[in-house]
Amino acid sequence: MKLATWNVNSIRAREERLLRWLDAHRPDVLCLQELKVTNEAFPFEALRDAGFHAAVHGQKTYNGVAILSRLAPEAVERGFGDGGDDVQSRLVTARVGEVHVVCVYVPNGAEVGSEKWAYKLEWLKRLRAWLERRFDRGDLVALCGDINVAPEARDVHDPGAWEASVLFHPEARAAFAEVRAVGLVDAFRLHHQEPGFYSWWDYRMLAFPRNRGLRIDHIDLSEPLADRCTGASIDRDERKGKQPSDHAPVVVELDV
Repeated sequence: MKLATWNVNSIRAREERLLRWLDAHRPDVLCLQELKVTNEAFPFEALRDAGFHAAVHGQKTYNGVAILSRLAPEAVERGFGDGGDDVQSRLVTARVGEVHVVCVYVPNGAEVGSEKWAYKLEWLKRLRAWLERRFDRGDLVALCGDINVAPEARDVHDPGAWEASVLFHPEARAAFAEVRAVGLVDAFRLHHQEPGFYSWWDYRMLAFPRNRGLRIDHIDLSEPLADRCTGASIDRDERKGKQPSDHAPVVVELDV
C-alpha cells in the first residue's frame, strides 16, 4: 500500500494539482487537510473519475479533512465523538483494507498563550484519549496529517529561532510526544535519520528555495504496521511551480 498525506491549503485552489499528483504517483490512500470547502462543494465526481472514493469531513472556508482511497472506505467516523466541541472539522477516520487510517488537521495555535494555543494543546490531549479509546495495540493504525508540530531540532531549519513559536514550542512537542506514546512510530524517521527534510515552507522570504522549512506533516504508524513500512519520502517537487500549497506530500510504502 502506498499511503500519503498532504495539506492542500484549499482544494478549490489545488484541485488540478491534486488530480495531476494522483495520476503521477498512484497512491492507494491519500489523506488531505485544509480542504476549506463543505462536503457539498467537495469534488467527488472528479475524484471518482480518477479512481478514488472519498470520506470527507468538510467545513466552509476553514479546516476540513478527507481520506481518498482506491478501495471503498469502511467504518467511517468524523470527529472525536467525545461530547466535546467539534464545530471544527479536523478528524476523519476509516478502515481501508486491513489498515485503520486516521486523517487529522491539528490546530495551528496562533500565538503561545492565546486561546487558540490552549485549544491546540487540549485538542492534542483529546486526540491521545481518542486513540487509546478507539484502537488496540495490535491494530494496524496510520495517523496521518498536518500535526502543526516539528518534533525535534533536526526537523527545523533554525531551532533557536522557532523554539518560542507554536510549531516548535516545548509544550507542543511534549503534547505530540504524548500522542505518540500510545504506541505510534514516526514512519519517516524509520528510513531517514539526517536533518534537513521538511514538509512546510512559508510562502514569504524565499523560504522554499532557501530550504528554511519545518517537518510538521507526519505519518505515524502503530508498531505492527511500522514493522511493515518499507519506505518513506517527502515529495519536495510538489512545492514547486505555479500556485503550490505551502506543504509537500509525505508518502510511505507499506507491505499490506
